[in-house]
Amino acid sequence: MPNLTDLSLLEAASALRSGDVSSMELTEACLERIEALEPQLHAFLAQTPDLAISQAKAADKRLQEWRKKPEEPLPLTHGIPVAIKDVLCLEGIPTTCGSRILEDFRPPYSATSVARLIDNGVVVLGKTNTDEFAMGSSTENSAYGTTHNPWDLDRVPGGSSGGSAAAVAARMCFSALGTDTGGSVRQPASFCGITGLKTSYGRVSRYGLIAYGSSLDTVGALTRSAADLLPLFTAMAGHDPLDSTCMPDPVPEIDLDDCNLTGVRIGVPKEYLIEGIQDEVETAVRSAVKVLEELGAEIQEVSLPHTDLALPVYYLIAPAEASANLARYDAVRFGPRLKSEKLWDQYLRTRGELFGPEVKRRIMLGTYALSAGYYDAYYGQAQKVRTLIKDDFETVFKDVDLIACPVAPTTAFRIGEHGDDPLAMYLEDIFTLPANLAGVPGMAFPVGFDRNDLPIGMQLNAPHLGEMALFKAVHAYQTQTDCHLRKPDL
Repeated sequence: MPNLTDLSLLEAASALRSGDVSSMELTEACLERIEALEPQLHAFLAQTPDLAISQAKAADKRLQEWRKKPEEPLPLTHGIPVAIKDVLCLEGIPTTCGSRILEDFRPPYSATSVARLIDNGVVVLGKTNTDEFAMGSSTENSAYGTTHNPWDLDRVPGGSSGGSAAAVAARMCFSALGTDTGGSVRQPASFCGITGLKTSYGRVSRYGLIAYGSSLDTVGALTRSAADLLPLFTAMAGHDPLDSTCMPDPVPEIDLDDCNLTGVRIGVPKEYLIEGIQDEVETAVRSAVKVLEELGAEIQEVSLPHTDLALPVYYLIAPAEASANLARYDAVRFGPRLKSEKLWDQYLRTRGELFGPEVKRRIMLGTYALSAGYYDAYYGQAQKVRTLIKDDFETVFKDVDLIACPVAPTTAFRIGEHGDDPLAMYLEDIFTLPANLAGVPGMAFPVGFDRNDLPIGMQLNAPHLGEMALFKAVHAYQTQTDCHLRKPDL
């Protein structure tokens, strides 16, 4: 048997069922790899070895019982070590959102997505690094230091789920949860050469996800392949009475062994393959589309005419929602309190010293957009244009089943490269933002490598609640290619 951490999630699940390996062995292998690589990568903000060992012991006990009665259902996630992005609550475990203002927060409950995975037997290894309050595209905005890309330690892993992506790519865990508000699962998946799912808005409960932009936030996951993603998605998805925005629609079943793409219509938006995109990215994406066509898909050019407006719309709506959501950390109700003689100075000290520069930048942008005299001109107009972007997707999905496009205009950039240029950093999300504004799902997956041997990712988007079409198409692609099987040399 190969190194245990080199197994895919499904291979590990099969080995657990057969008794060839125990959950404790998988967990210890992951903990040893974390110990060896964490000084280089800084993928984790909190490690939970005691919890992991306890859960692994319980998983092995349940597996022993199951082998006596194998007809009883046992989730594929049972006994599998995973990591959790540090914006999702895990009961009793530090949950900081990558911010000093939540440094000592230990939630009294777990997020629904996390709790459902634990109910399905996963082993939690720890909490992964993130841009502060998920605001960023590189994980450089974490108050606790930058995560490094396993493919090149001088480059970013993407963001804001960069810690989760780096941990999966480095084989520290078999999967990790992330969140996607403007591309924060798909872009780090692309930069780190793994597969990441942004779910439809409302498909997975947001209860226990510390909010950034409430109308945009989605919970997703990162693994090495679409097949590995499926059991995590089906475990997390579904109605939650604790989240009023969670959809009541049941999650359909799917057989990945029957993923015939014959007749599947895939649209390629002409607005996405534009001047300025890295040549190798465009070449790899076009080659991947050609593979899908060879598998039976029907390819056609489509138009999403309001794509160029997605960036300004997002950076009005998301900061506006962030300014409202983060108002609770006011040195009175939530978070720590840096005392001063005057109440106003207490506000200023606490928020000024404990929020990072990117969070303060977005709070100011959002507060301005919501202020009297500017609300209609900025936030109100942005919401109207958001509707046009959503209508673009609905119109295109009348003619095609999926949309194929790049994830990011470039491969992973160097740490500090965009440090003095926030706009350049915002432009990294130009291809991922529209799906969040429209509320549709997307899946990013590796389709090649550039001259520096850095991964290149492509994404597919589907209609709202159309995740199963993504699983079929990406799995079909991955059965014919091997980009997702490559791993960084660490």
